[in-house]
Amino acid sequence: MKRGIVTQSITVTDNRTGETKEIPIEHGGIAAKEFSKAVPGVWYYDPGFMSTAAAESSITYLDGEGGVLRYRGYPIEQLAEKATYLEVAYLLLHGELPTAQEATVWEREVTYHTFIHENVRKRFLEGFNYDAHPMGMLVSAIAALSTYYKDSKNISDEENLHRQIVRLIAKMPTLAAAAHRFSVGMPFVYPDNELSYTQNFLSMMWKVAEPHYEPDPILSRALEVLFILHADHEQNCGTTAMRVVASSHGDPYVATAAATAALYGPRHGGANEAVLKMLKKIGHIDNVPAFIDTVKRGDALLEGFGHRVYKNYDPRAKIIKQTADSVFSVTGKNPLLDIALKLEEIALKDDYFVSRRLYPNVDFYSGMIYQAMGFPPEMFTVLFAIPRTSGWLSHYKELLDQDMKIARPRQLYVGVDARDYVSMDQRG
Repeated sequence: MKRGIVTQSITVTDNRTGETKEIPIEHGGIAAKEFSKAVPGVWYYDPGFMSTAAAESSITYLDGEGGVLRYRGYPIEQLAEKATYLEVAYLLLHGELPTAQEATVWEREVTYHTFIHENVRKRFLEGFNYDAHPMGMLVSAIAALSTYYKDSKNISDEENLHRQIVRLIAKMPTLAAAAHRFSVGMPFVYPDNELSYTQNFLSMMWKVAEPHYEPDPILSRALEVLFILHADHEQNCGTTAMRVVASSHGDPYVATAAATAALYGPRHGGANEAVLKMLKKIGHIDNVPAFIDTVKRGDALLEGFGHRVYKNYDPRAKIIKQTADSVFSVTGKNPLLDIALKLEEIALKDDYFVSRRLYPNVDFYSGMIYQAMGFPPEMFTVLFAIPRTSGWLSHYKELLDQDMKIARPRQLYVGVDARDYVSMDQRG
């Protein structure tokens, strides 16, 4: 739409004054400031941002009705099939897929920064209690990096900001693996920079005493696909937390720590673990019909179905279902798979779920894949945070380029009216 030419609009009438104002619709939305002019003194009340666009972004396109997901215009199906995670990270950050030369430089940069400061490991990570949750350790460690890289505060320097972004993407697998190893009493494994991004992570996770760990290529590729699928997902809770902190010009480390903390919440990053618990509770394929009945009665939740945005089959779920087959060809079939397949089969034919547009989402199969690969459930959200870092930082960069104002939503006050102080001896 050209500025100044209204091709789509809504008309708002303030019944208090009788005044009417036409507000243009741009990119599927209306500007809140124009609404405020039409009805002054009235705030748009929207808990959970159910109908509010808090940002303009050119990073990820998501059509929940059509089941479409694209990064910078590229269909997620093509990227999952053909790209590497670092290619996708570059795409999210820079807007274009890298040339061969750019990819070489980019991969070298990330590889160079995979090591963490020895004090982070010896004095910080090892200071946690022996049974600390890996995700709690990760959140803390990311924030702590801000104190090691004091130049991170200079976010107006483009070259300096790029260096912090590379450091974060490079160090996330190292921190994640270190948190896991510590939580199970295993010694720290240094990065092996002869390996690819996902291979290196698997090495740091599983290496024991062998001189050189050789990850299974099918498993490392499966992890690559999962990382691509989780790299970004528009304005979700974690990304919103990132943007709120970034709007105050917090450095990339504390902003990423905030986003990771949001992901730590079970409503956001814990869904695939909830799916596993549900499947274990069902116990056997013969119990699936009875479980479906309990869901329809409202006595149980069908975990891994439905999505806040998708009202169609989550495109990532289709890809993950295919990835599961390749993983199970190496690890052996997860015994929970038959239950999951039967659950999906019945639900997709039942009008109760179809009419409510409840389809499998990305979490329905991912937990089974992670479990088959040997990851404990407490690492599932950590595995989410590693690839999502590139998406978060893409939004961080975009926000700075847009010179976004500091986030400061309004509220509708519902408390008591003005009253006078009462001394303690006169209360009650």
